[in-house]
Amino acid sequence: MPTGVALRDPRQQLFDAAERVLLHAGPNALTSRAVTEEAGCAKGVLHRHFADFDAFLAELVRDRAARLRERAAALRAAAGTGAVVDHLTTALTELFGPVAVALVALVTSRDGLRARLRGDAPTGVPLLTEAAAAIAAYLEAERGHGRIEPAADVDVLAPTLIGAGHLLFADRTGTAPRTADVRKMVTGVLATAAREP
Repeated sequence: MPTGVALRDPRQQLFDAAERVLLHAGPNALTSRAVTEEAGCAKGVLHRHFADFDAFLAELVRDRAARLRERAAALRAAAGTGAVVDHLTTALTELFGPVAVALVALVTSRDGLRARLRGDAPTGVPLLTEAAAAIAAYLEAERGHGRIEPAADVDVLAPTLIGAGHLLFADRTGTAPRTADVRKMVTGVLATAAREP
């Protein structure tokens, strides 16, 4: 086990190592030993920065949720431009990247982790709940531009898009869906809500 390895940004390096473990071995292989080995540091480094492994995982999810909020802001800023279906197709494809799909599987499989994240998202699955809120905010902005029907319930449409998107992308070991398949799903969900030609 390497010791004395200097890490410039230990938290970020550990998060990046955890993502690599998730990508090549899956959520079940994610242990503190696997993360520190992947990061090339002693196991004590993780415990110096986090109370325990679930605390580390909770911070990893929160860090990735913060990135999601940045993308959500960009999506809201795009309201009124381009095509709603295109924006949502791109947003869902980015959201359900391999790391996010693995993180969702991790969150759903670890009761202790979900319990730690309950303050961030009291209902639903952390990350997916935040994503649904981001899409609802985008749809609300598009309604303000007259591109979503006034009577459309964005708080129903958004989780519907997230749920259908998750079904398309959930098999992290399979082939990712084609853009055309994601677009078809988005078009179907928005069939009665979109006002675009």
